[in-house]
Amino acid sequence: MSDPTYTPPKVWTWDKDNGGAFASTNRPIAGPTHDKELPVGDHPFQLYSLGTPNGQKVTILFEELLEAGHAAEYDAWYIDIGEGDQFGSGFVEANPNSKIPALVDRSGDTPLRVFESGSILVHLAEKFGAFLPASGPGRTEVMNWLMWQMGSAPFLGGGFGHFYVYAPEKYEYPINRYAMETKRQLDVLDRQLAKRPFIAGDDYSIADMAIWPWYGNLVLGRAYGDAATFLSTQEYEHVNAWAQKIDARPGVKRGRIVNRKSTDTETMLPERHAASDFDGIV
Repeated sequence: MSDPTYTPPKVWTWDKDNGGAFASTNRPIAGPTHDKELPVGDHPFQLYSLGTPNGQKVTILFEELLEAGHAAEYDAWYIDIGEGDQFGSGFVEANPNSKIPALVDRSGDTPLRVFESGSILVHLAEKFGAFLPASGPGRTEVMNWLMWQMGSAPFLGGGFGHFYVYAPEKYEYPINRYAMETKRQLDVLDRQLAKRPFIAGDDYSIADMAIWPWYGNLVLGRAYGDAATFLSTQEYEHVNAWAQKIDARPGVKRGRIVNRKSTDTETMLPERHAASDFDGIV
């Protein structure tokens, strides 16, 4: 199915009313729209985020570091992208791309901004010497899969998820195009996980933490409405086993609910400032 009424103009211009569910958050220019400083808590790490899959990557790593005994205490502040928090001057200073997550590492003499979820994962893993081999083939394999996720997830989220759930109209061609690519990616993962317990080998790593919020939540039925049924994700036996194994980890149980608002079926934690914030939730 296509739209026979649309002929692309010679020069594209921005229409604020286009964009479907995210029309109010997208614009073709960068920079701040208003002055607003970011809050700063008591801990060395200040995270400004939202519990989307990209945001979950980082809060899962923080909670896994704490679970493993590392001094990785952090404050997680809720960034409401629907209200334009990502365009405040303080957030743009932390991430000029105005996307979550953004981290300010205040553990040294000078605050250090770290943006892009993959960069944050590597920064923290290297800082604590955890979930990423220091050198050698093991490190390369983790980085292979981390980069795979960074390049592949836009086809899942911005492609399949957008056209299947969020676009203002349903069109057959883009849904088919991105459903095919999503299933191909799931097959890539399934073949990899048939040979090893975790994405990059025998050890749990930041590669698993990067991939699970996207593909794990998808096969567990937590993403894009009935997408798991539509995509027949039960076919991917090894991905499902891996997703369930990761889902059972205490650090993941905590990390996946941070910077999210409660729903009718789950209690979430919009902000996180202490381990006690999880009491009575997980």
